[in-house]
Amino acid sequence: MADPYPFSAIVGQEEMKLALLIAVIDPSIGGVLVFGHRGTGKSTAVRALAALLPKMQVVAGCRYHCDPEADPRACADDCGLRRNRKSAELKSKAVPVPVVDLPLGATEDRVVGALDLERALTAGVKAFEPGLLALAHRGFLYIDEVNLLEDHLIDLLLDVAASGENVVEREGLSVRHAARFVLIGSGNPEEGELRPQLLDRFGLSVDVTTPEDLASRVEVVRRRDDFERHAAAFLAKWKRKDGQLRRKLTTARQRLDDIQVPDGALERVAELCMKLGTDGLRGELTMIRAARALAALEGAKVLNDDHLRRVAPSALRHRLRRDPLDEAGSGVRVERALQEVFGA
Repeated sequence: MADPYPFSAIVGQEEMKLALLIAVIDPSIGGVLVFGHRGTGKSTAVRALAALLPKMQVVAGCRYHCDPEADPRACADDCGLRRNRKSAELKSKAVPVPVVDLPLGATEDRVVGALDLERALTAGVKAFEPGLLALAHRGFLYIDEVNLLEDHLIDLLLDVAASGENVVEREGLSVRHAARFVLIGSGNPEEGELRPQLLDRFGLSVDVTTPEDLASRVEVVRRRDDFERHAAAFLAKWKRKDGQLRRKLTTARQRLDDIQVPDGALERVAELCMKLGTDGLRGELTMIRAARALAALEGAKVLNDDHLRRVAPSALRHRLRRDPLDEAGSGVRVERALQEVFGA
């Protein structure tokens, strides 16, 4: 498999890159929804980010990428961690963080897993064949054109992403296995929108556009052309910057729980969401978690207003009700509310 494009070499699209980094630092944020035209680097950024992360340790022979340090009770019955839970010789190996593509035509069986028909017919044994959710465990599940995916599959994916567990009850099978992944959805808004109920379930939402300045467009083309013609040299050129970012991500994950969140920050976030009229409290929770992850990434000890302002658009723009009396886009409405609550 060819090496993916380096994350550090992606030109522009700062909001998208930051949202992806934040979702990796704190997966509980709930994934990222990226809307924009084709050819704006959406899938490139996801694959580049996965390659940026350090390899993960998995139980050798396990079909679910289980962590050797995990509790065996969290794994599936046929996981190597369960089979060897009393053994001191549990073998592990390092593997790249998985990026699993979910095609638009995928069936529910392919997504959640189903009866292994080959073993059932040849050996008369009822066995579970893991689906895409198992393959994506501890990695990324990427859905291109998410706005064209069937609603029942989106509901299923979001429920599993929120619970971190996939439960399959069908064809005489009863299987439960861990399924913790960062859900990334992308799409072109011209081809349809997601239902508001589903939009709200994604943690962050970003809009990406084709660069409109000459210098950026030229640089995008130059770097992509260099990568395709001289991949080894291009990767070597950006290896150091990707390594620096990898270390920052690792440190941020370790520091995340130590970031202090002042009461004043909680009050301003609540005031902002009230002013925007967001339903429920998911917006506040996501904004605080995203700002905490940003603070950890930047090496801060205390979450501050700058962190909150920078994550507010991606945390809230997709949670706003439509206002027929206000023709401004959701991003503009969030910026106006930020000015009122946080000042200039």
